[in-house]
Amino acid sequence: MNKHSAGLFIAFEGGDGAGKSTQAARLAEALESRGLTVLRTREPGGTPIGEKLRSLVLDHGHGHIDAHTEALIFAASRAAHAGQVIRPALERGDIVLTDRYIDSSVAYQGAGRDLGMDAVRSLNEWATSGLQPHLTVLLDVEPEVGRTRRTAGDATEDRLESEADEFHARIREAFLDLAAARPASYLVLPARLPVNDLAAMILDRVFGLLESPANEPAGAAPAAGAHGGGTP
Repeated sequence: MNKHSAGLFIAFEGGDGAGKSTQAARLAEALESRGLTVLRTREPGGTPIGEKLRSLVLDHGHGHIDAHTEALIFAASRAAHAGQVIRPALERGDIVLTDRYIDSSVAYQGAGRDLGMDAVRSLNEWATSGLQPHLTVLLDVEPEVGRTRRTAGDATEDRLESEADEFHARIREAFLDLAAARPASYLVLPARLPVNDLAAMILDRVFGLLESPANEPAGAAPAAGAHGGGTP
């Protein structure tokens, strides 16, 4: 299999506890075993400043963080991530796998925090100069299932994970609305499926992208307000 000459950008999205990190790791291993160069990264984070911002916005103990401040912190981290990490890797022809991207802010701050999906998307498209994934893998998880997975072994939840299930239900609905608006750009899978089955389905979809002519990153999504959660 030839390397995708223009680079390939894949985002893993879904609620907390969906298994995004596990599937990103499985996909990276499968692609690297075939001689492809893969960059795995995450949000918030991915850069030194991004990791500091991650701590500020997700760790407990920093006092109250209002919704607008939270959205701006995520956008600032993403701006550095897109400019310093993702774009250079794509220009090298690498495959970039990121655990979360713009859709997470649209779902968590736009719908979960009720800031408006359109407004949050516009902020993040500006922050990233419009950089969009070729494919978004959405692992759909029910809020109660996600919480059970997150707290297994007495694990401690971060600021967003510890929000009520109602908050996570709004996020789940927003993710599904985003995928329904642009089905060709998404692979939506039930997170409850066995890990090996999920990995095989994701790898099959990615192989299809690798075997097709090089694609430019997808353009900006249509307004989210028409699909629930956005501002009119």
